[in-house]
Amino acid sequence: MVLWGQGDIHLQVAIDRLERKYHLSLKTHTPHIPYKESIRKATSSHGRYKHQTGGHGQFGDVRLDIQPQARGQGFSFKETIVGGVVPRQYIPGVEMGVREFLQQGILGFPLVDIAVTLTDGSYHAVDSSEQAFKQAARMAMQSGLPNCQPVLLEPIERVTLSTPTEFTANVLRLISHHRGQVLGYEAKLGWEGWDQISTYLPMAEMQGLIIELRSLTQGVGFYHWQDDHLEEVPDKLAERVLAMANSDA
Repeated sequence: MVLWGQGDIHLQVAIDRLERKYHLSLKTHTPHIPYKESIRKATSSHGRYKHQTGGHGQFGDVRLDIQPQARGQGFSFKETIVGGVVPRQYIPGVEMGVREFLQQGILGFPLVDIAVTLTDGSYHAVDSSEQAFKQAARMAMQSGLPNCQPVLLEPIERVTLSTPTEFTANVLRLISHHRGQVLGYEAKLGWEGWDQISTYLPMAEMQGLIIELRSLTQGVGFYHWQDDHLEEVPDKLAERVLAMANSDA
């Protein structure tokens, strides 16, 4: 559960009230950033799952084309099977295996903006099953993704900041310091002596922003924000994020 507030004091008052009034003690931490991952290049991959037991075995064999999609396109799956090399009843298992793999990619985060095509495969008349083809698809994704140049993505927010005009220059510098992209600024309609600044800001840079903004504007500046899009994390920052994620694992 995420508890939003207008600064540390506002949050602490809410936490204290929950404990005093409802006897609800909370363990809190800074919100985790919902990073995603995607790929930069395409590849073809092969996955074969073969498992022999005392009775019937398990056999599934697939070849997948894995391609990046434009940012925001999400996931798509299709098949170009000819000649029945993968029977129709097993194709849903292939898609299921791919979708399960997308929940945690090579970098450890959910995969987005990726297209997967089932192009070929083979089956065994007795040992094949939907479950076997699901495992084969997961194996194909596992072996193919490292060749696709995985990339870390971060959520970018569209933020509208309001500030007295005399502090606008300071706020613009604040945005730059937080890796923000200024989209423009203008006089705030109906607020004489105020400016409104539109910007893109990484969610990772939003923590503590209200405190800094109010410090620069004698306590009166404020902002509104909404989720906008995903964007690649700069390489050096991505290395730090992945190192921290691995240390927490």
